[in-house]
Amino acid sequence: MKIAVLGTGTVGQALAGRLSELGHDVVTGTRDPQATLARTEPDGMGTLPYAAWATEHPQVTLATFADAVVGADVVVNATGGAAAVPALQAAGAEALAGKVVLDISNPLDFSQGFPPTLFVKDTDSLGEQIQREFPQARVVKSLNTLTAELMVRPASLGAESSVFLSGDDQDAKAVVAELLESFGHTDVIDLGDISTARGTEMLLPVWLRLMGALGTGMFNFKIVR
Repeated sequence: MKIAVLGTGTVGQALAGRLSELGHDVVTGTRDPQATLARTEPDGMGTLPYAAWATEHPQVTLATFADAVVGADVVVNATGGAAAVPALQAAGAEALAGKVVLDISNPLDFSQGFPPTLFVKDTDSLGEQIQREFPQARVVKSLNTLTAELMVRPASLGAESSVFLSGDDQDAKAVVAELLESFGHTDVIDLGDISTARGTEMLLPVWLRLMGALGTGMFNFKIVR
């Protein structure tokens, strides 16, 4: 498949690299490609500057958000939560119409420091906001409850764990489930329509505190049943 990955940070690099490794035609999207390529310092999370990462992944191309989604079968939103809607707006509602949009973002608000709060919760979710903003896109929320490495290589945890799907379109969820299984996920749980993204997004406060307690992000939830 041709897959556009919007976002060039830790999550975007992890997804783009793994999807390319699995044989997909991958393009990464960013607001300003020249500015992205000009960055030379790692970010605060230790993410490689995109130009350095790109030299290790020459088969992955870089484009603007709008150009990246042209002809894509699947669009992966790997931007930060606050940037999600603006990035997809830059890609264009018409270009997203009918496409599977895998949304990995979380509505994290760092304005008061760490740990962040959620800027939407309880009666709404970022996944729902994206679906409302782009009603013709087929939005699927997934992979937002684990760290980037485990999103794409869950077997590196050394034990089976669970990952979740939320979305209104069953065919779109089937496409995403197939991608998740190709990454190595063995327990993919369909929670229901896009409103169920409220639950997975609201797992983030628990996830963040677990990361603090364990001193690592290399863990995941397992639903035992």
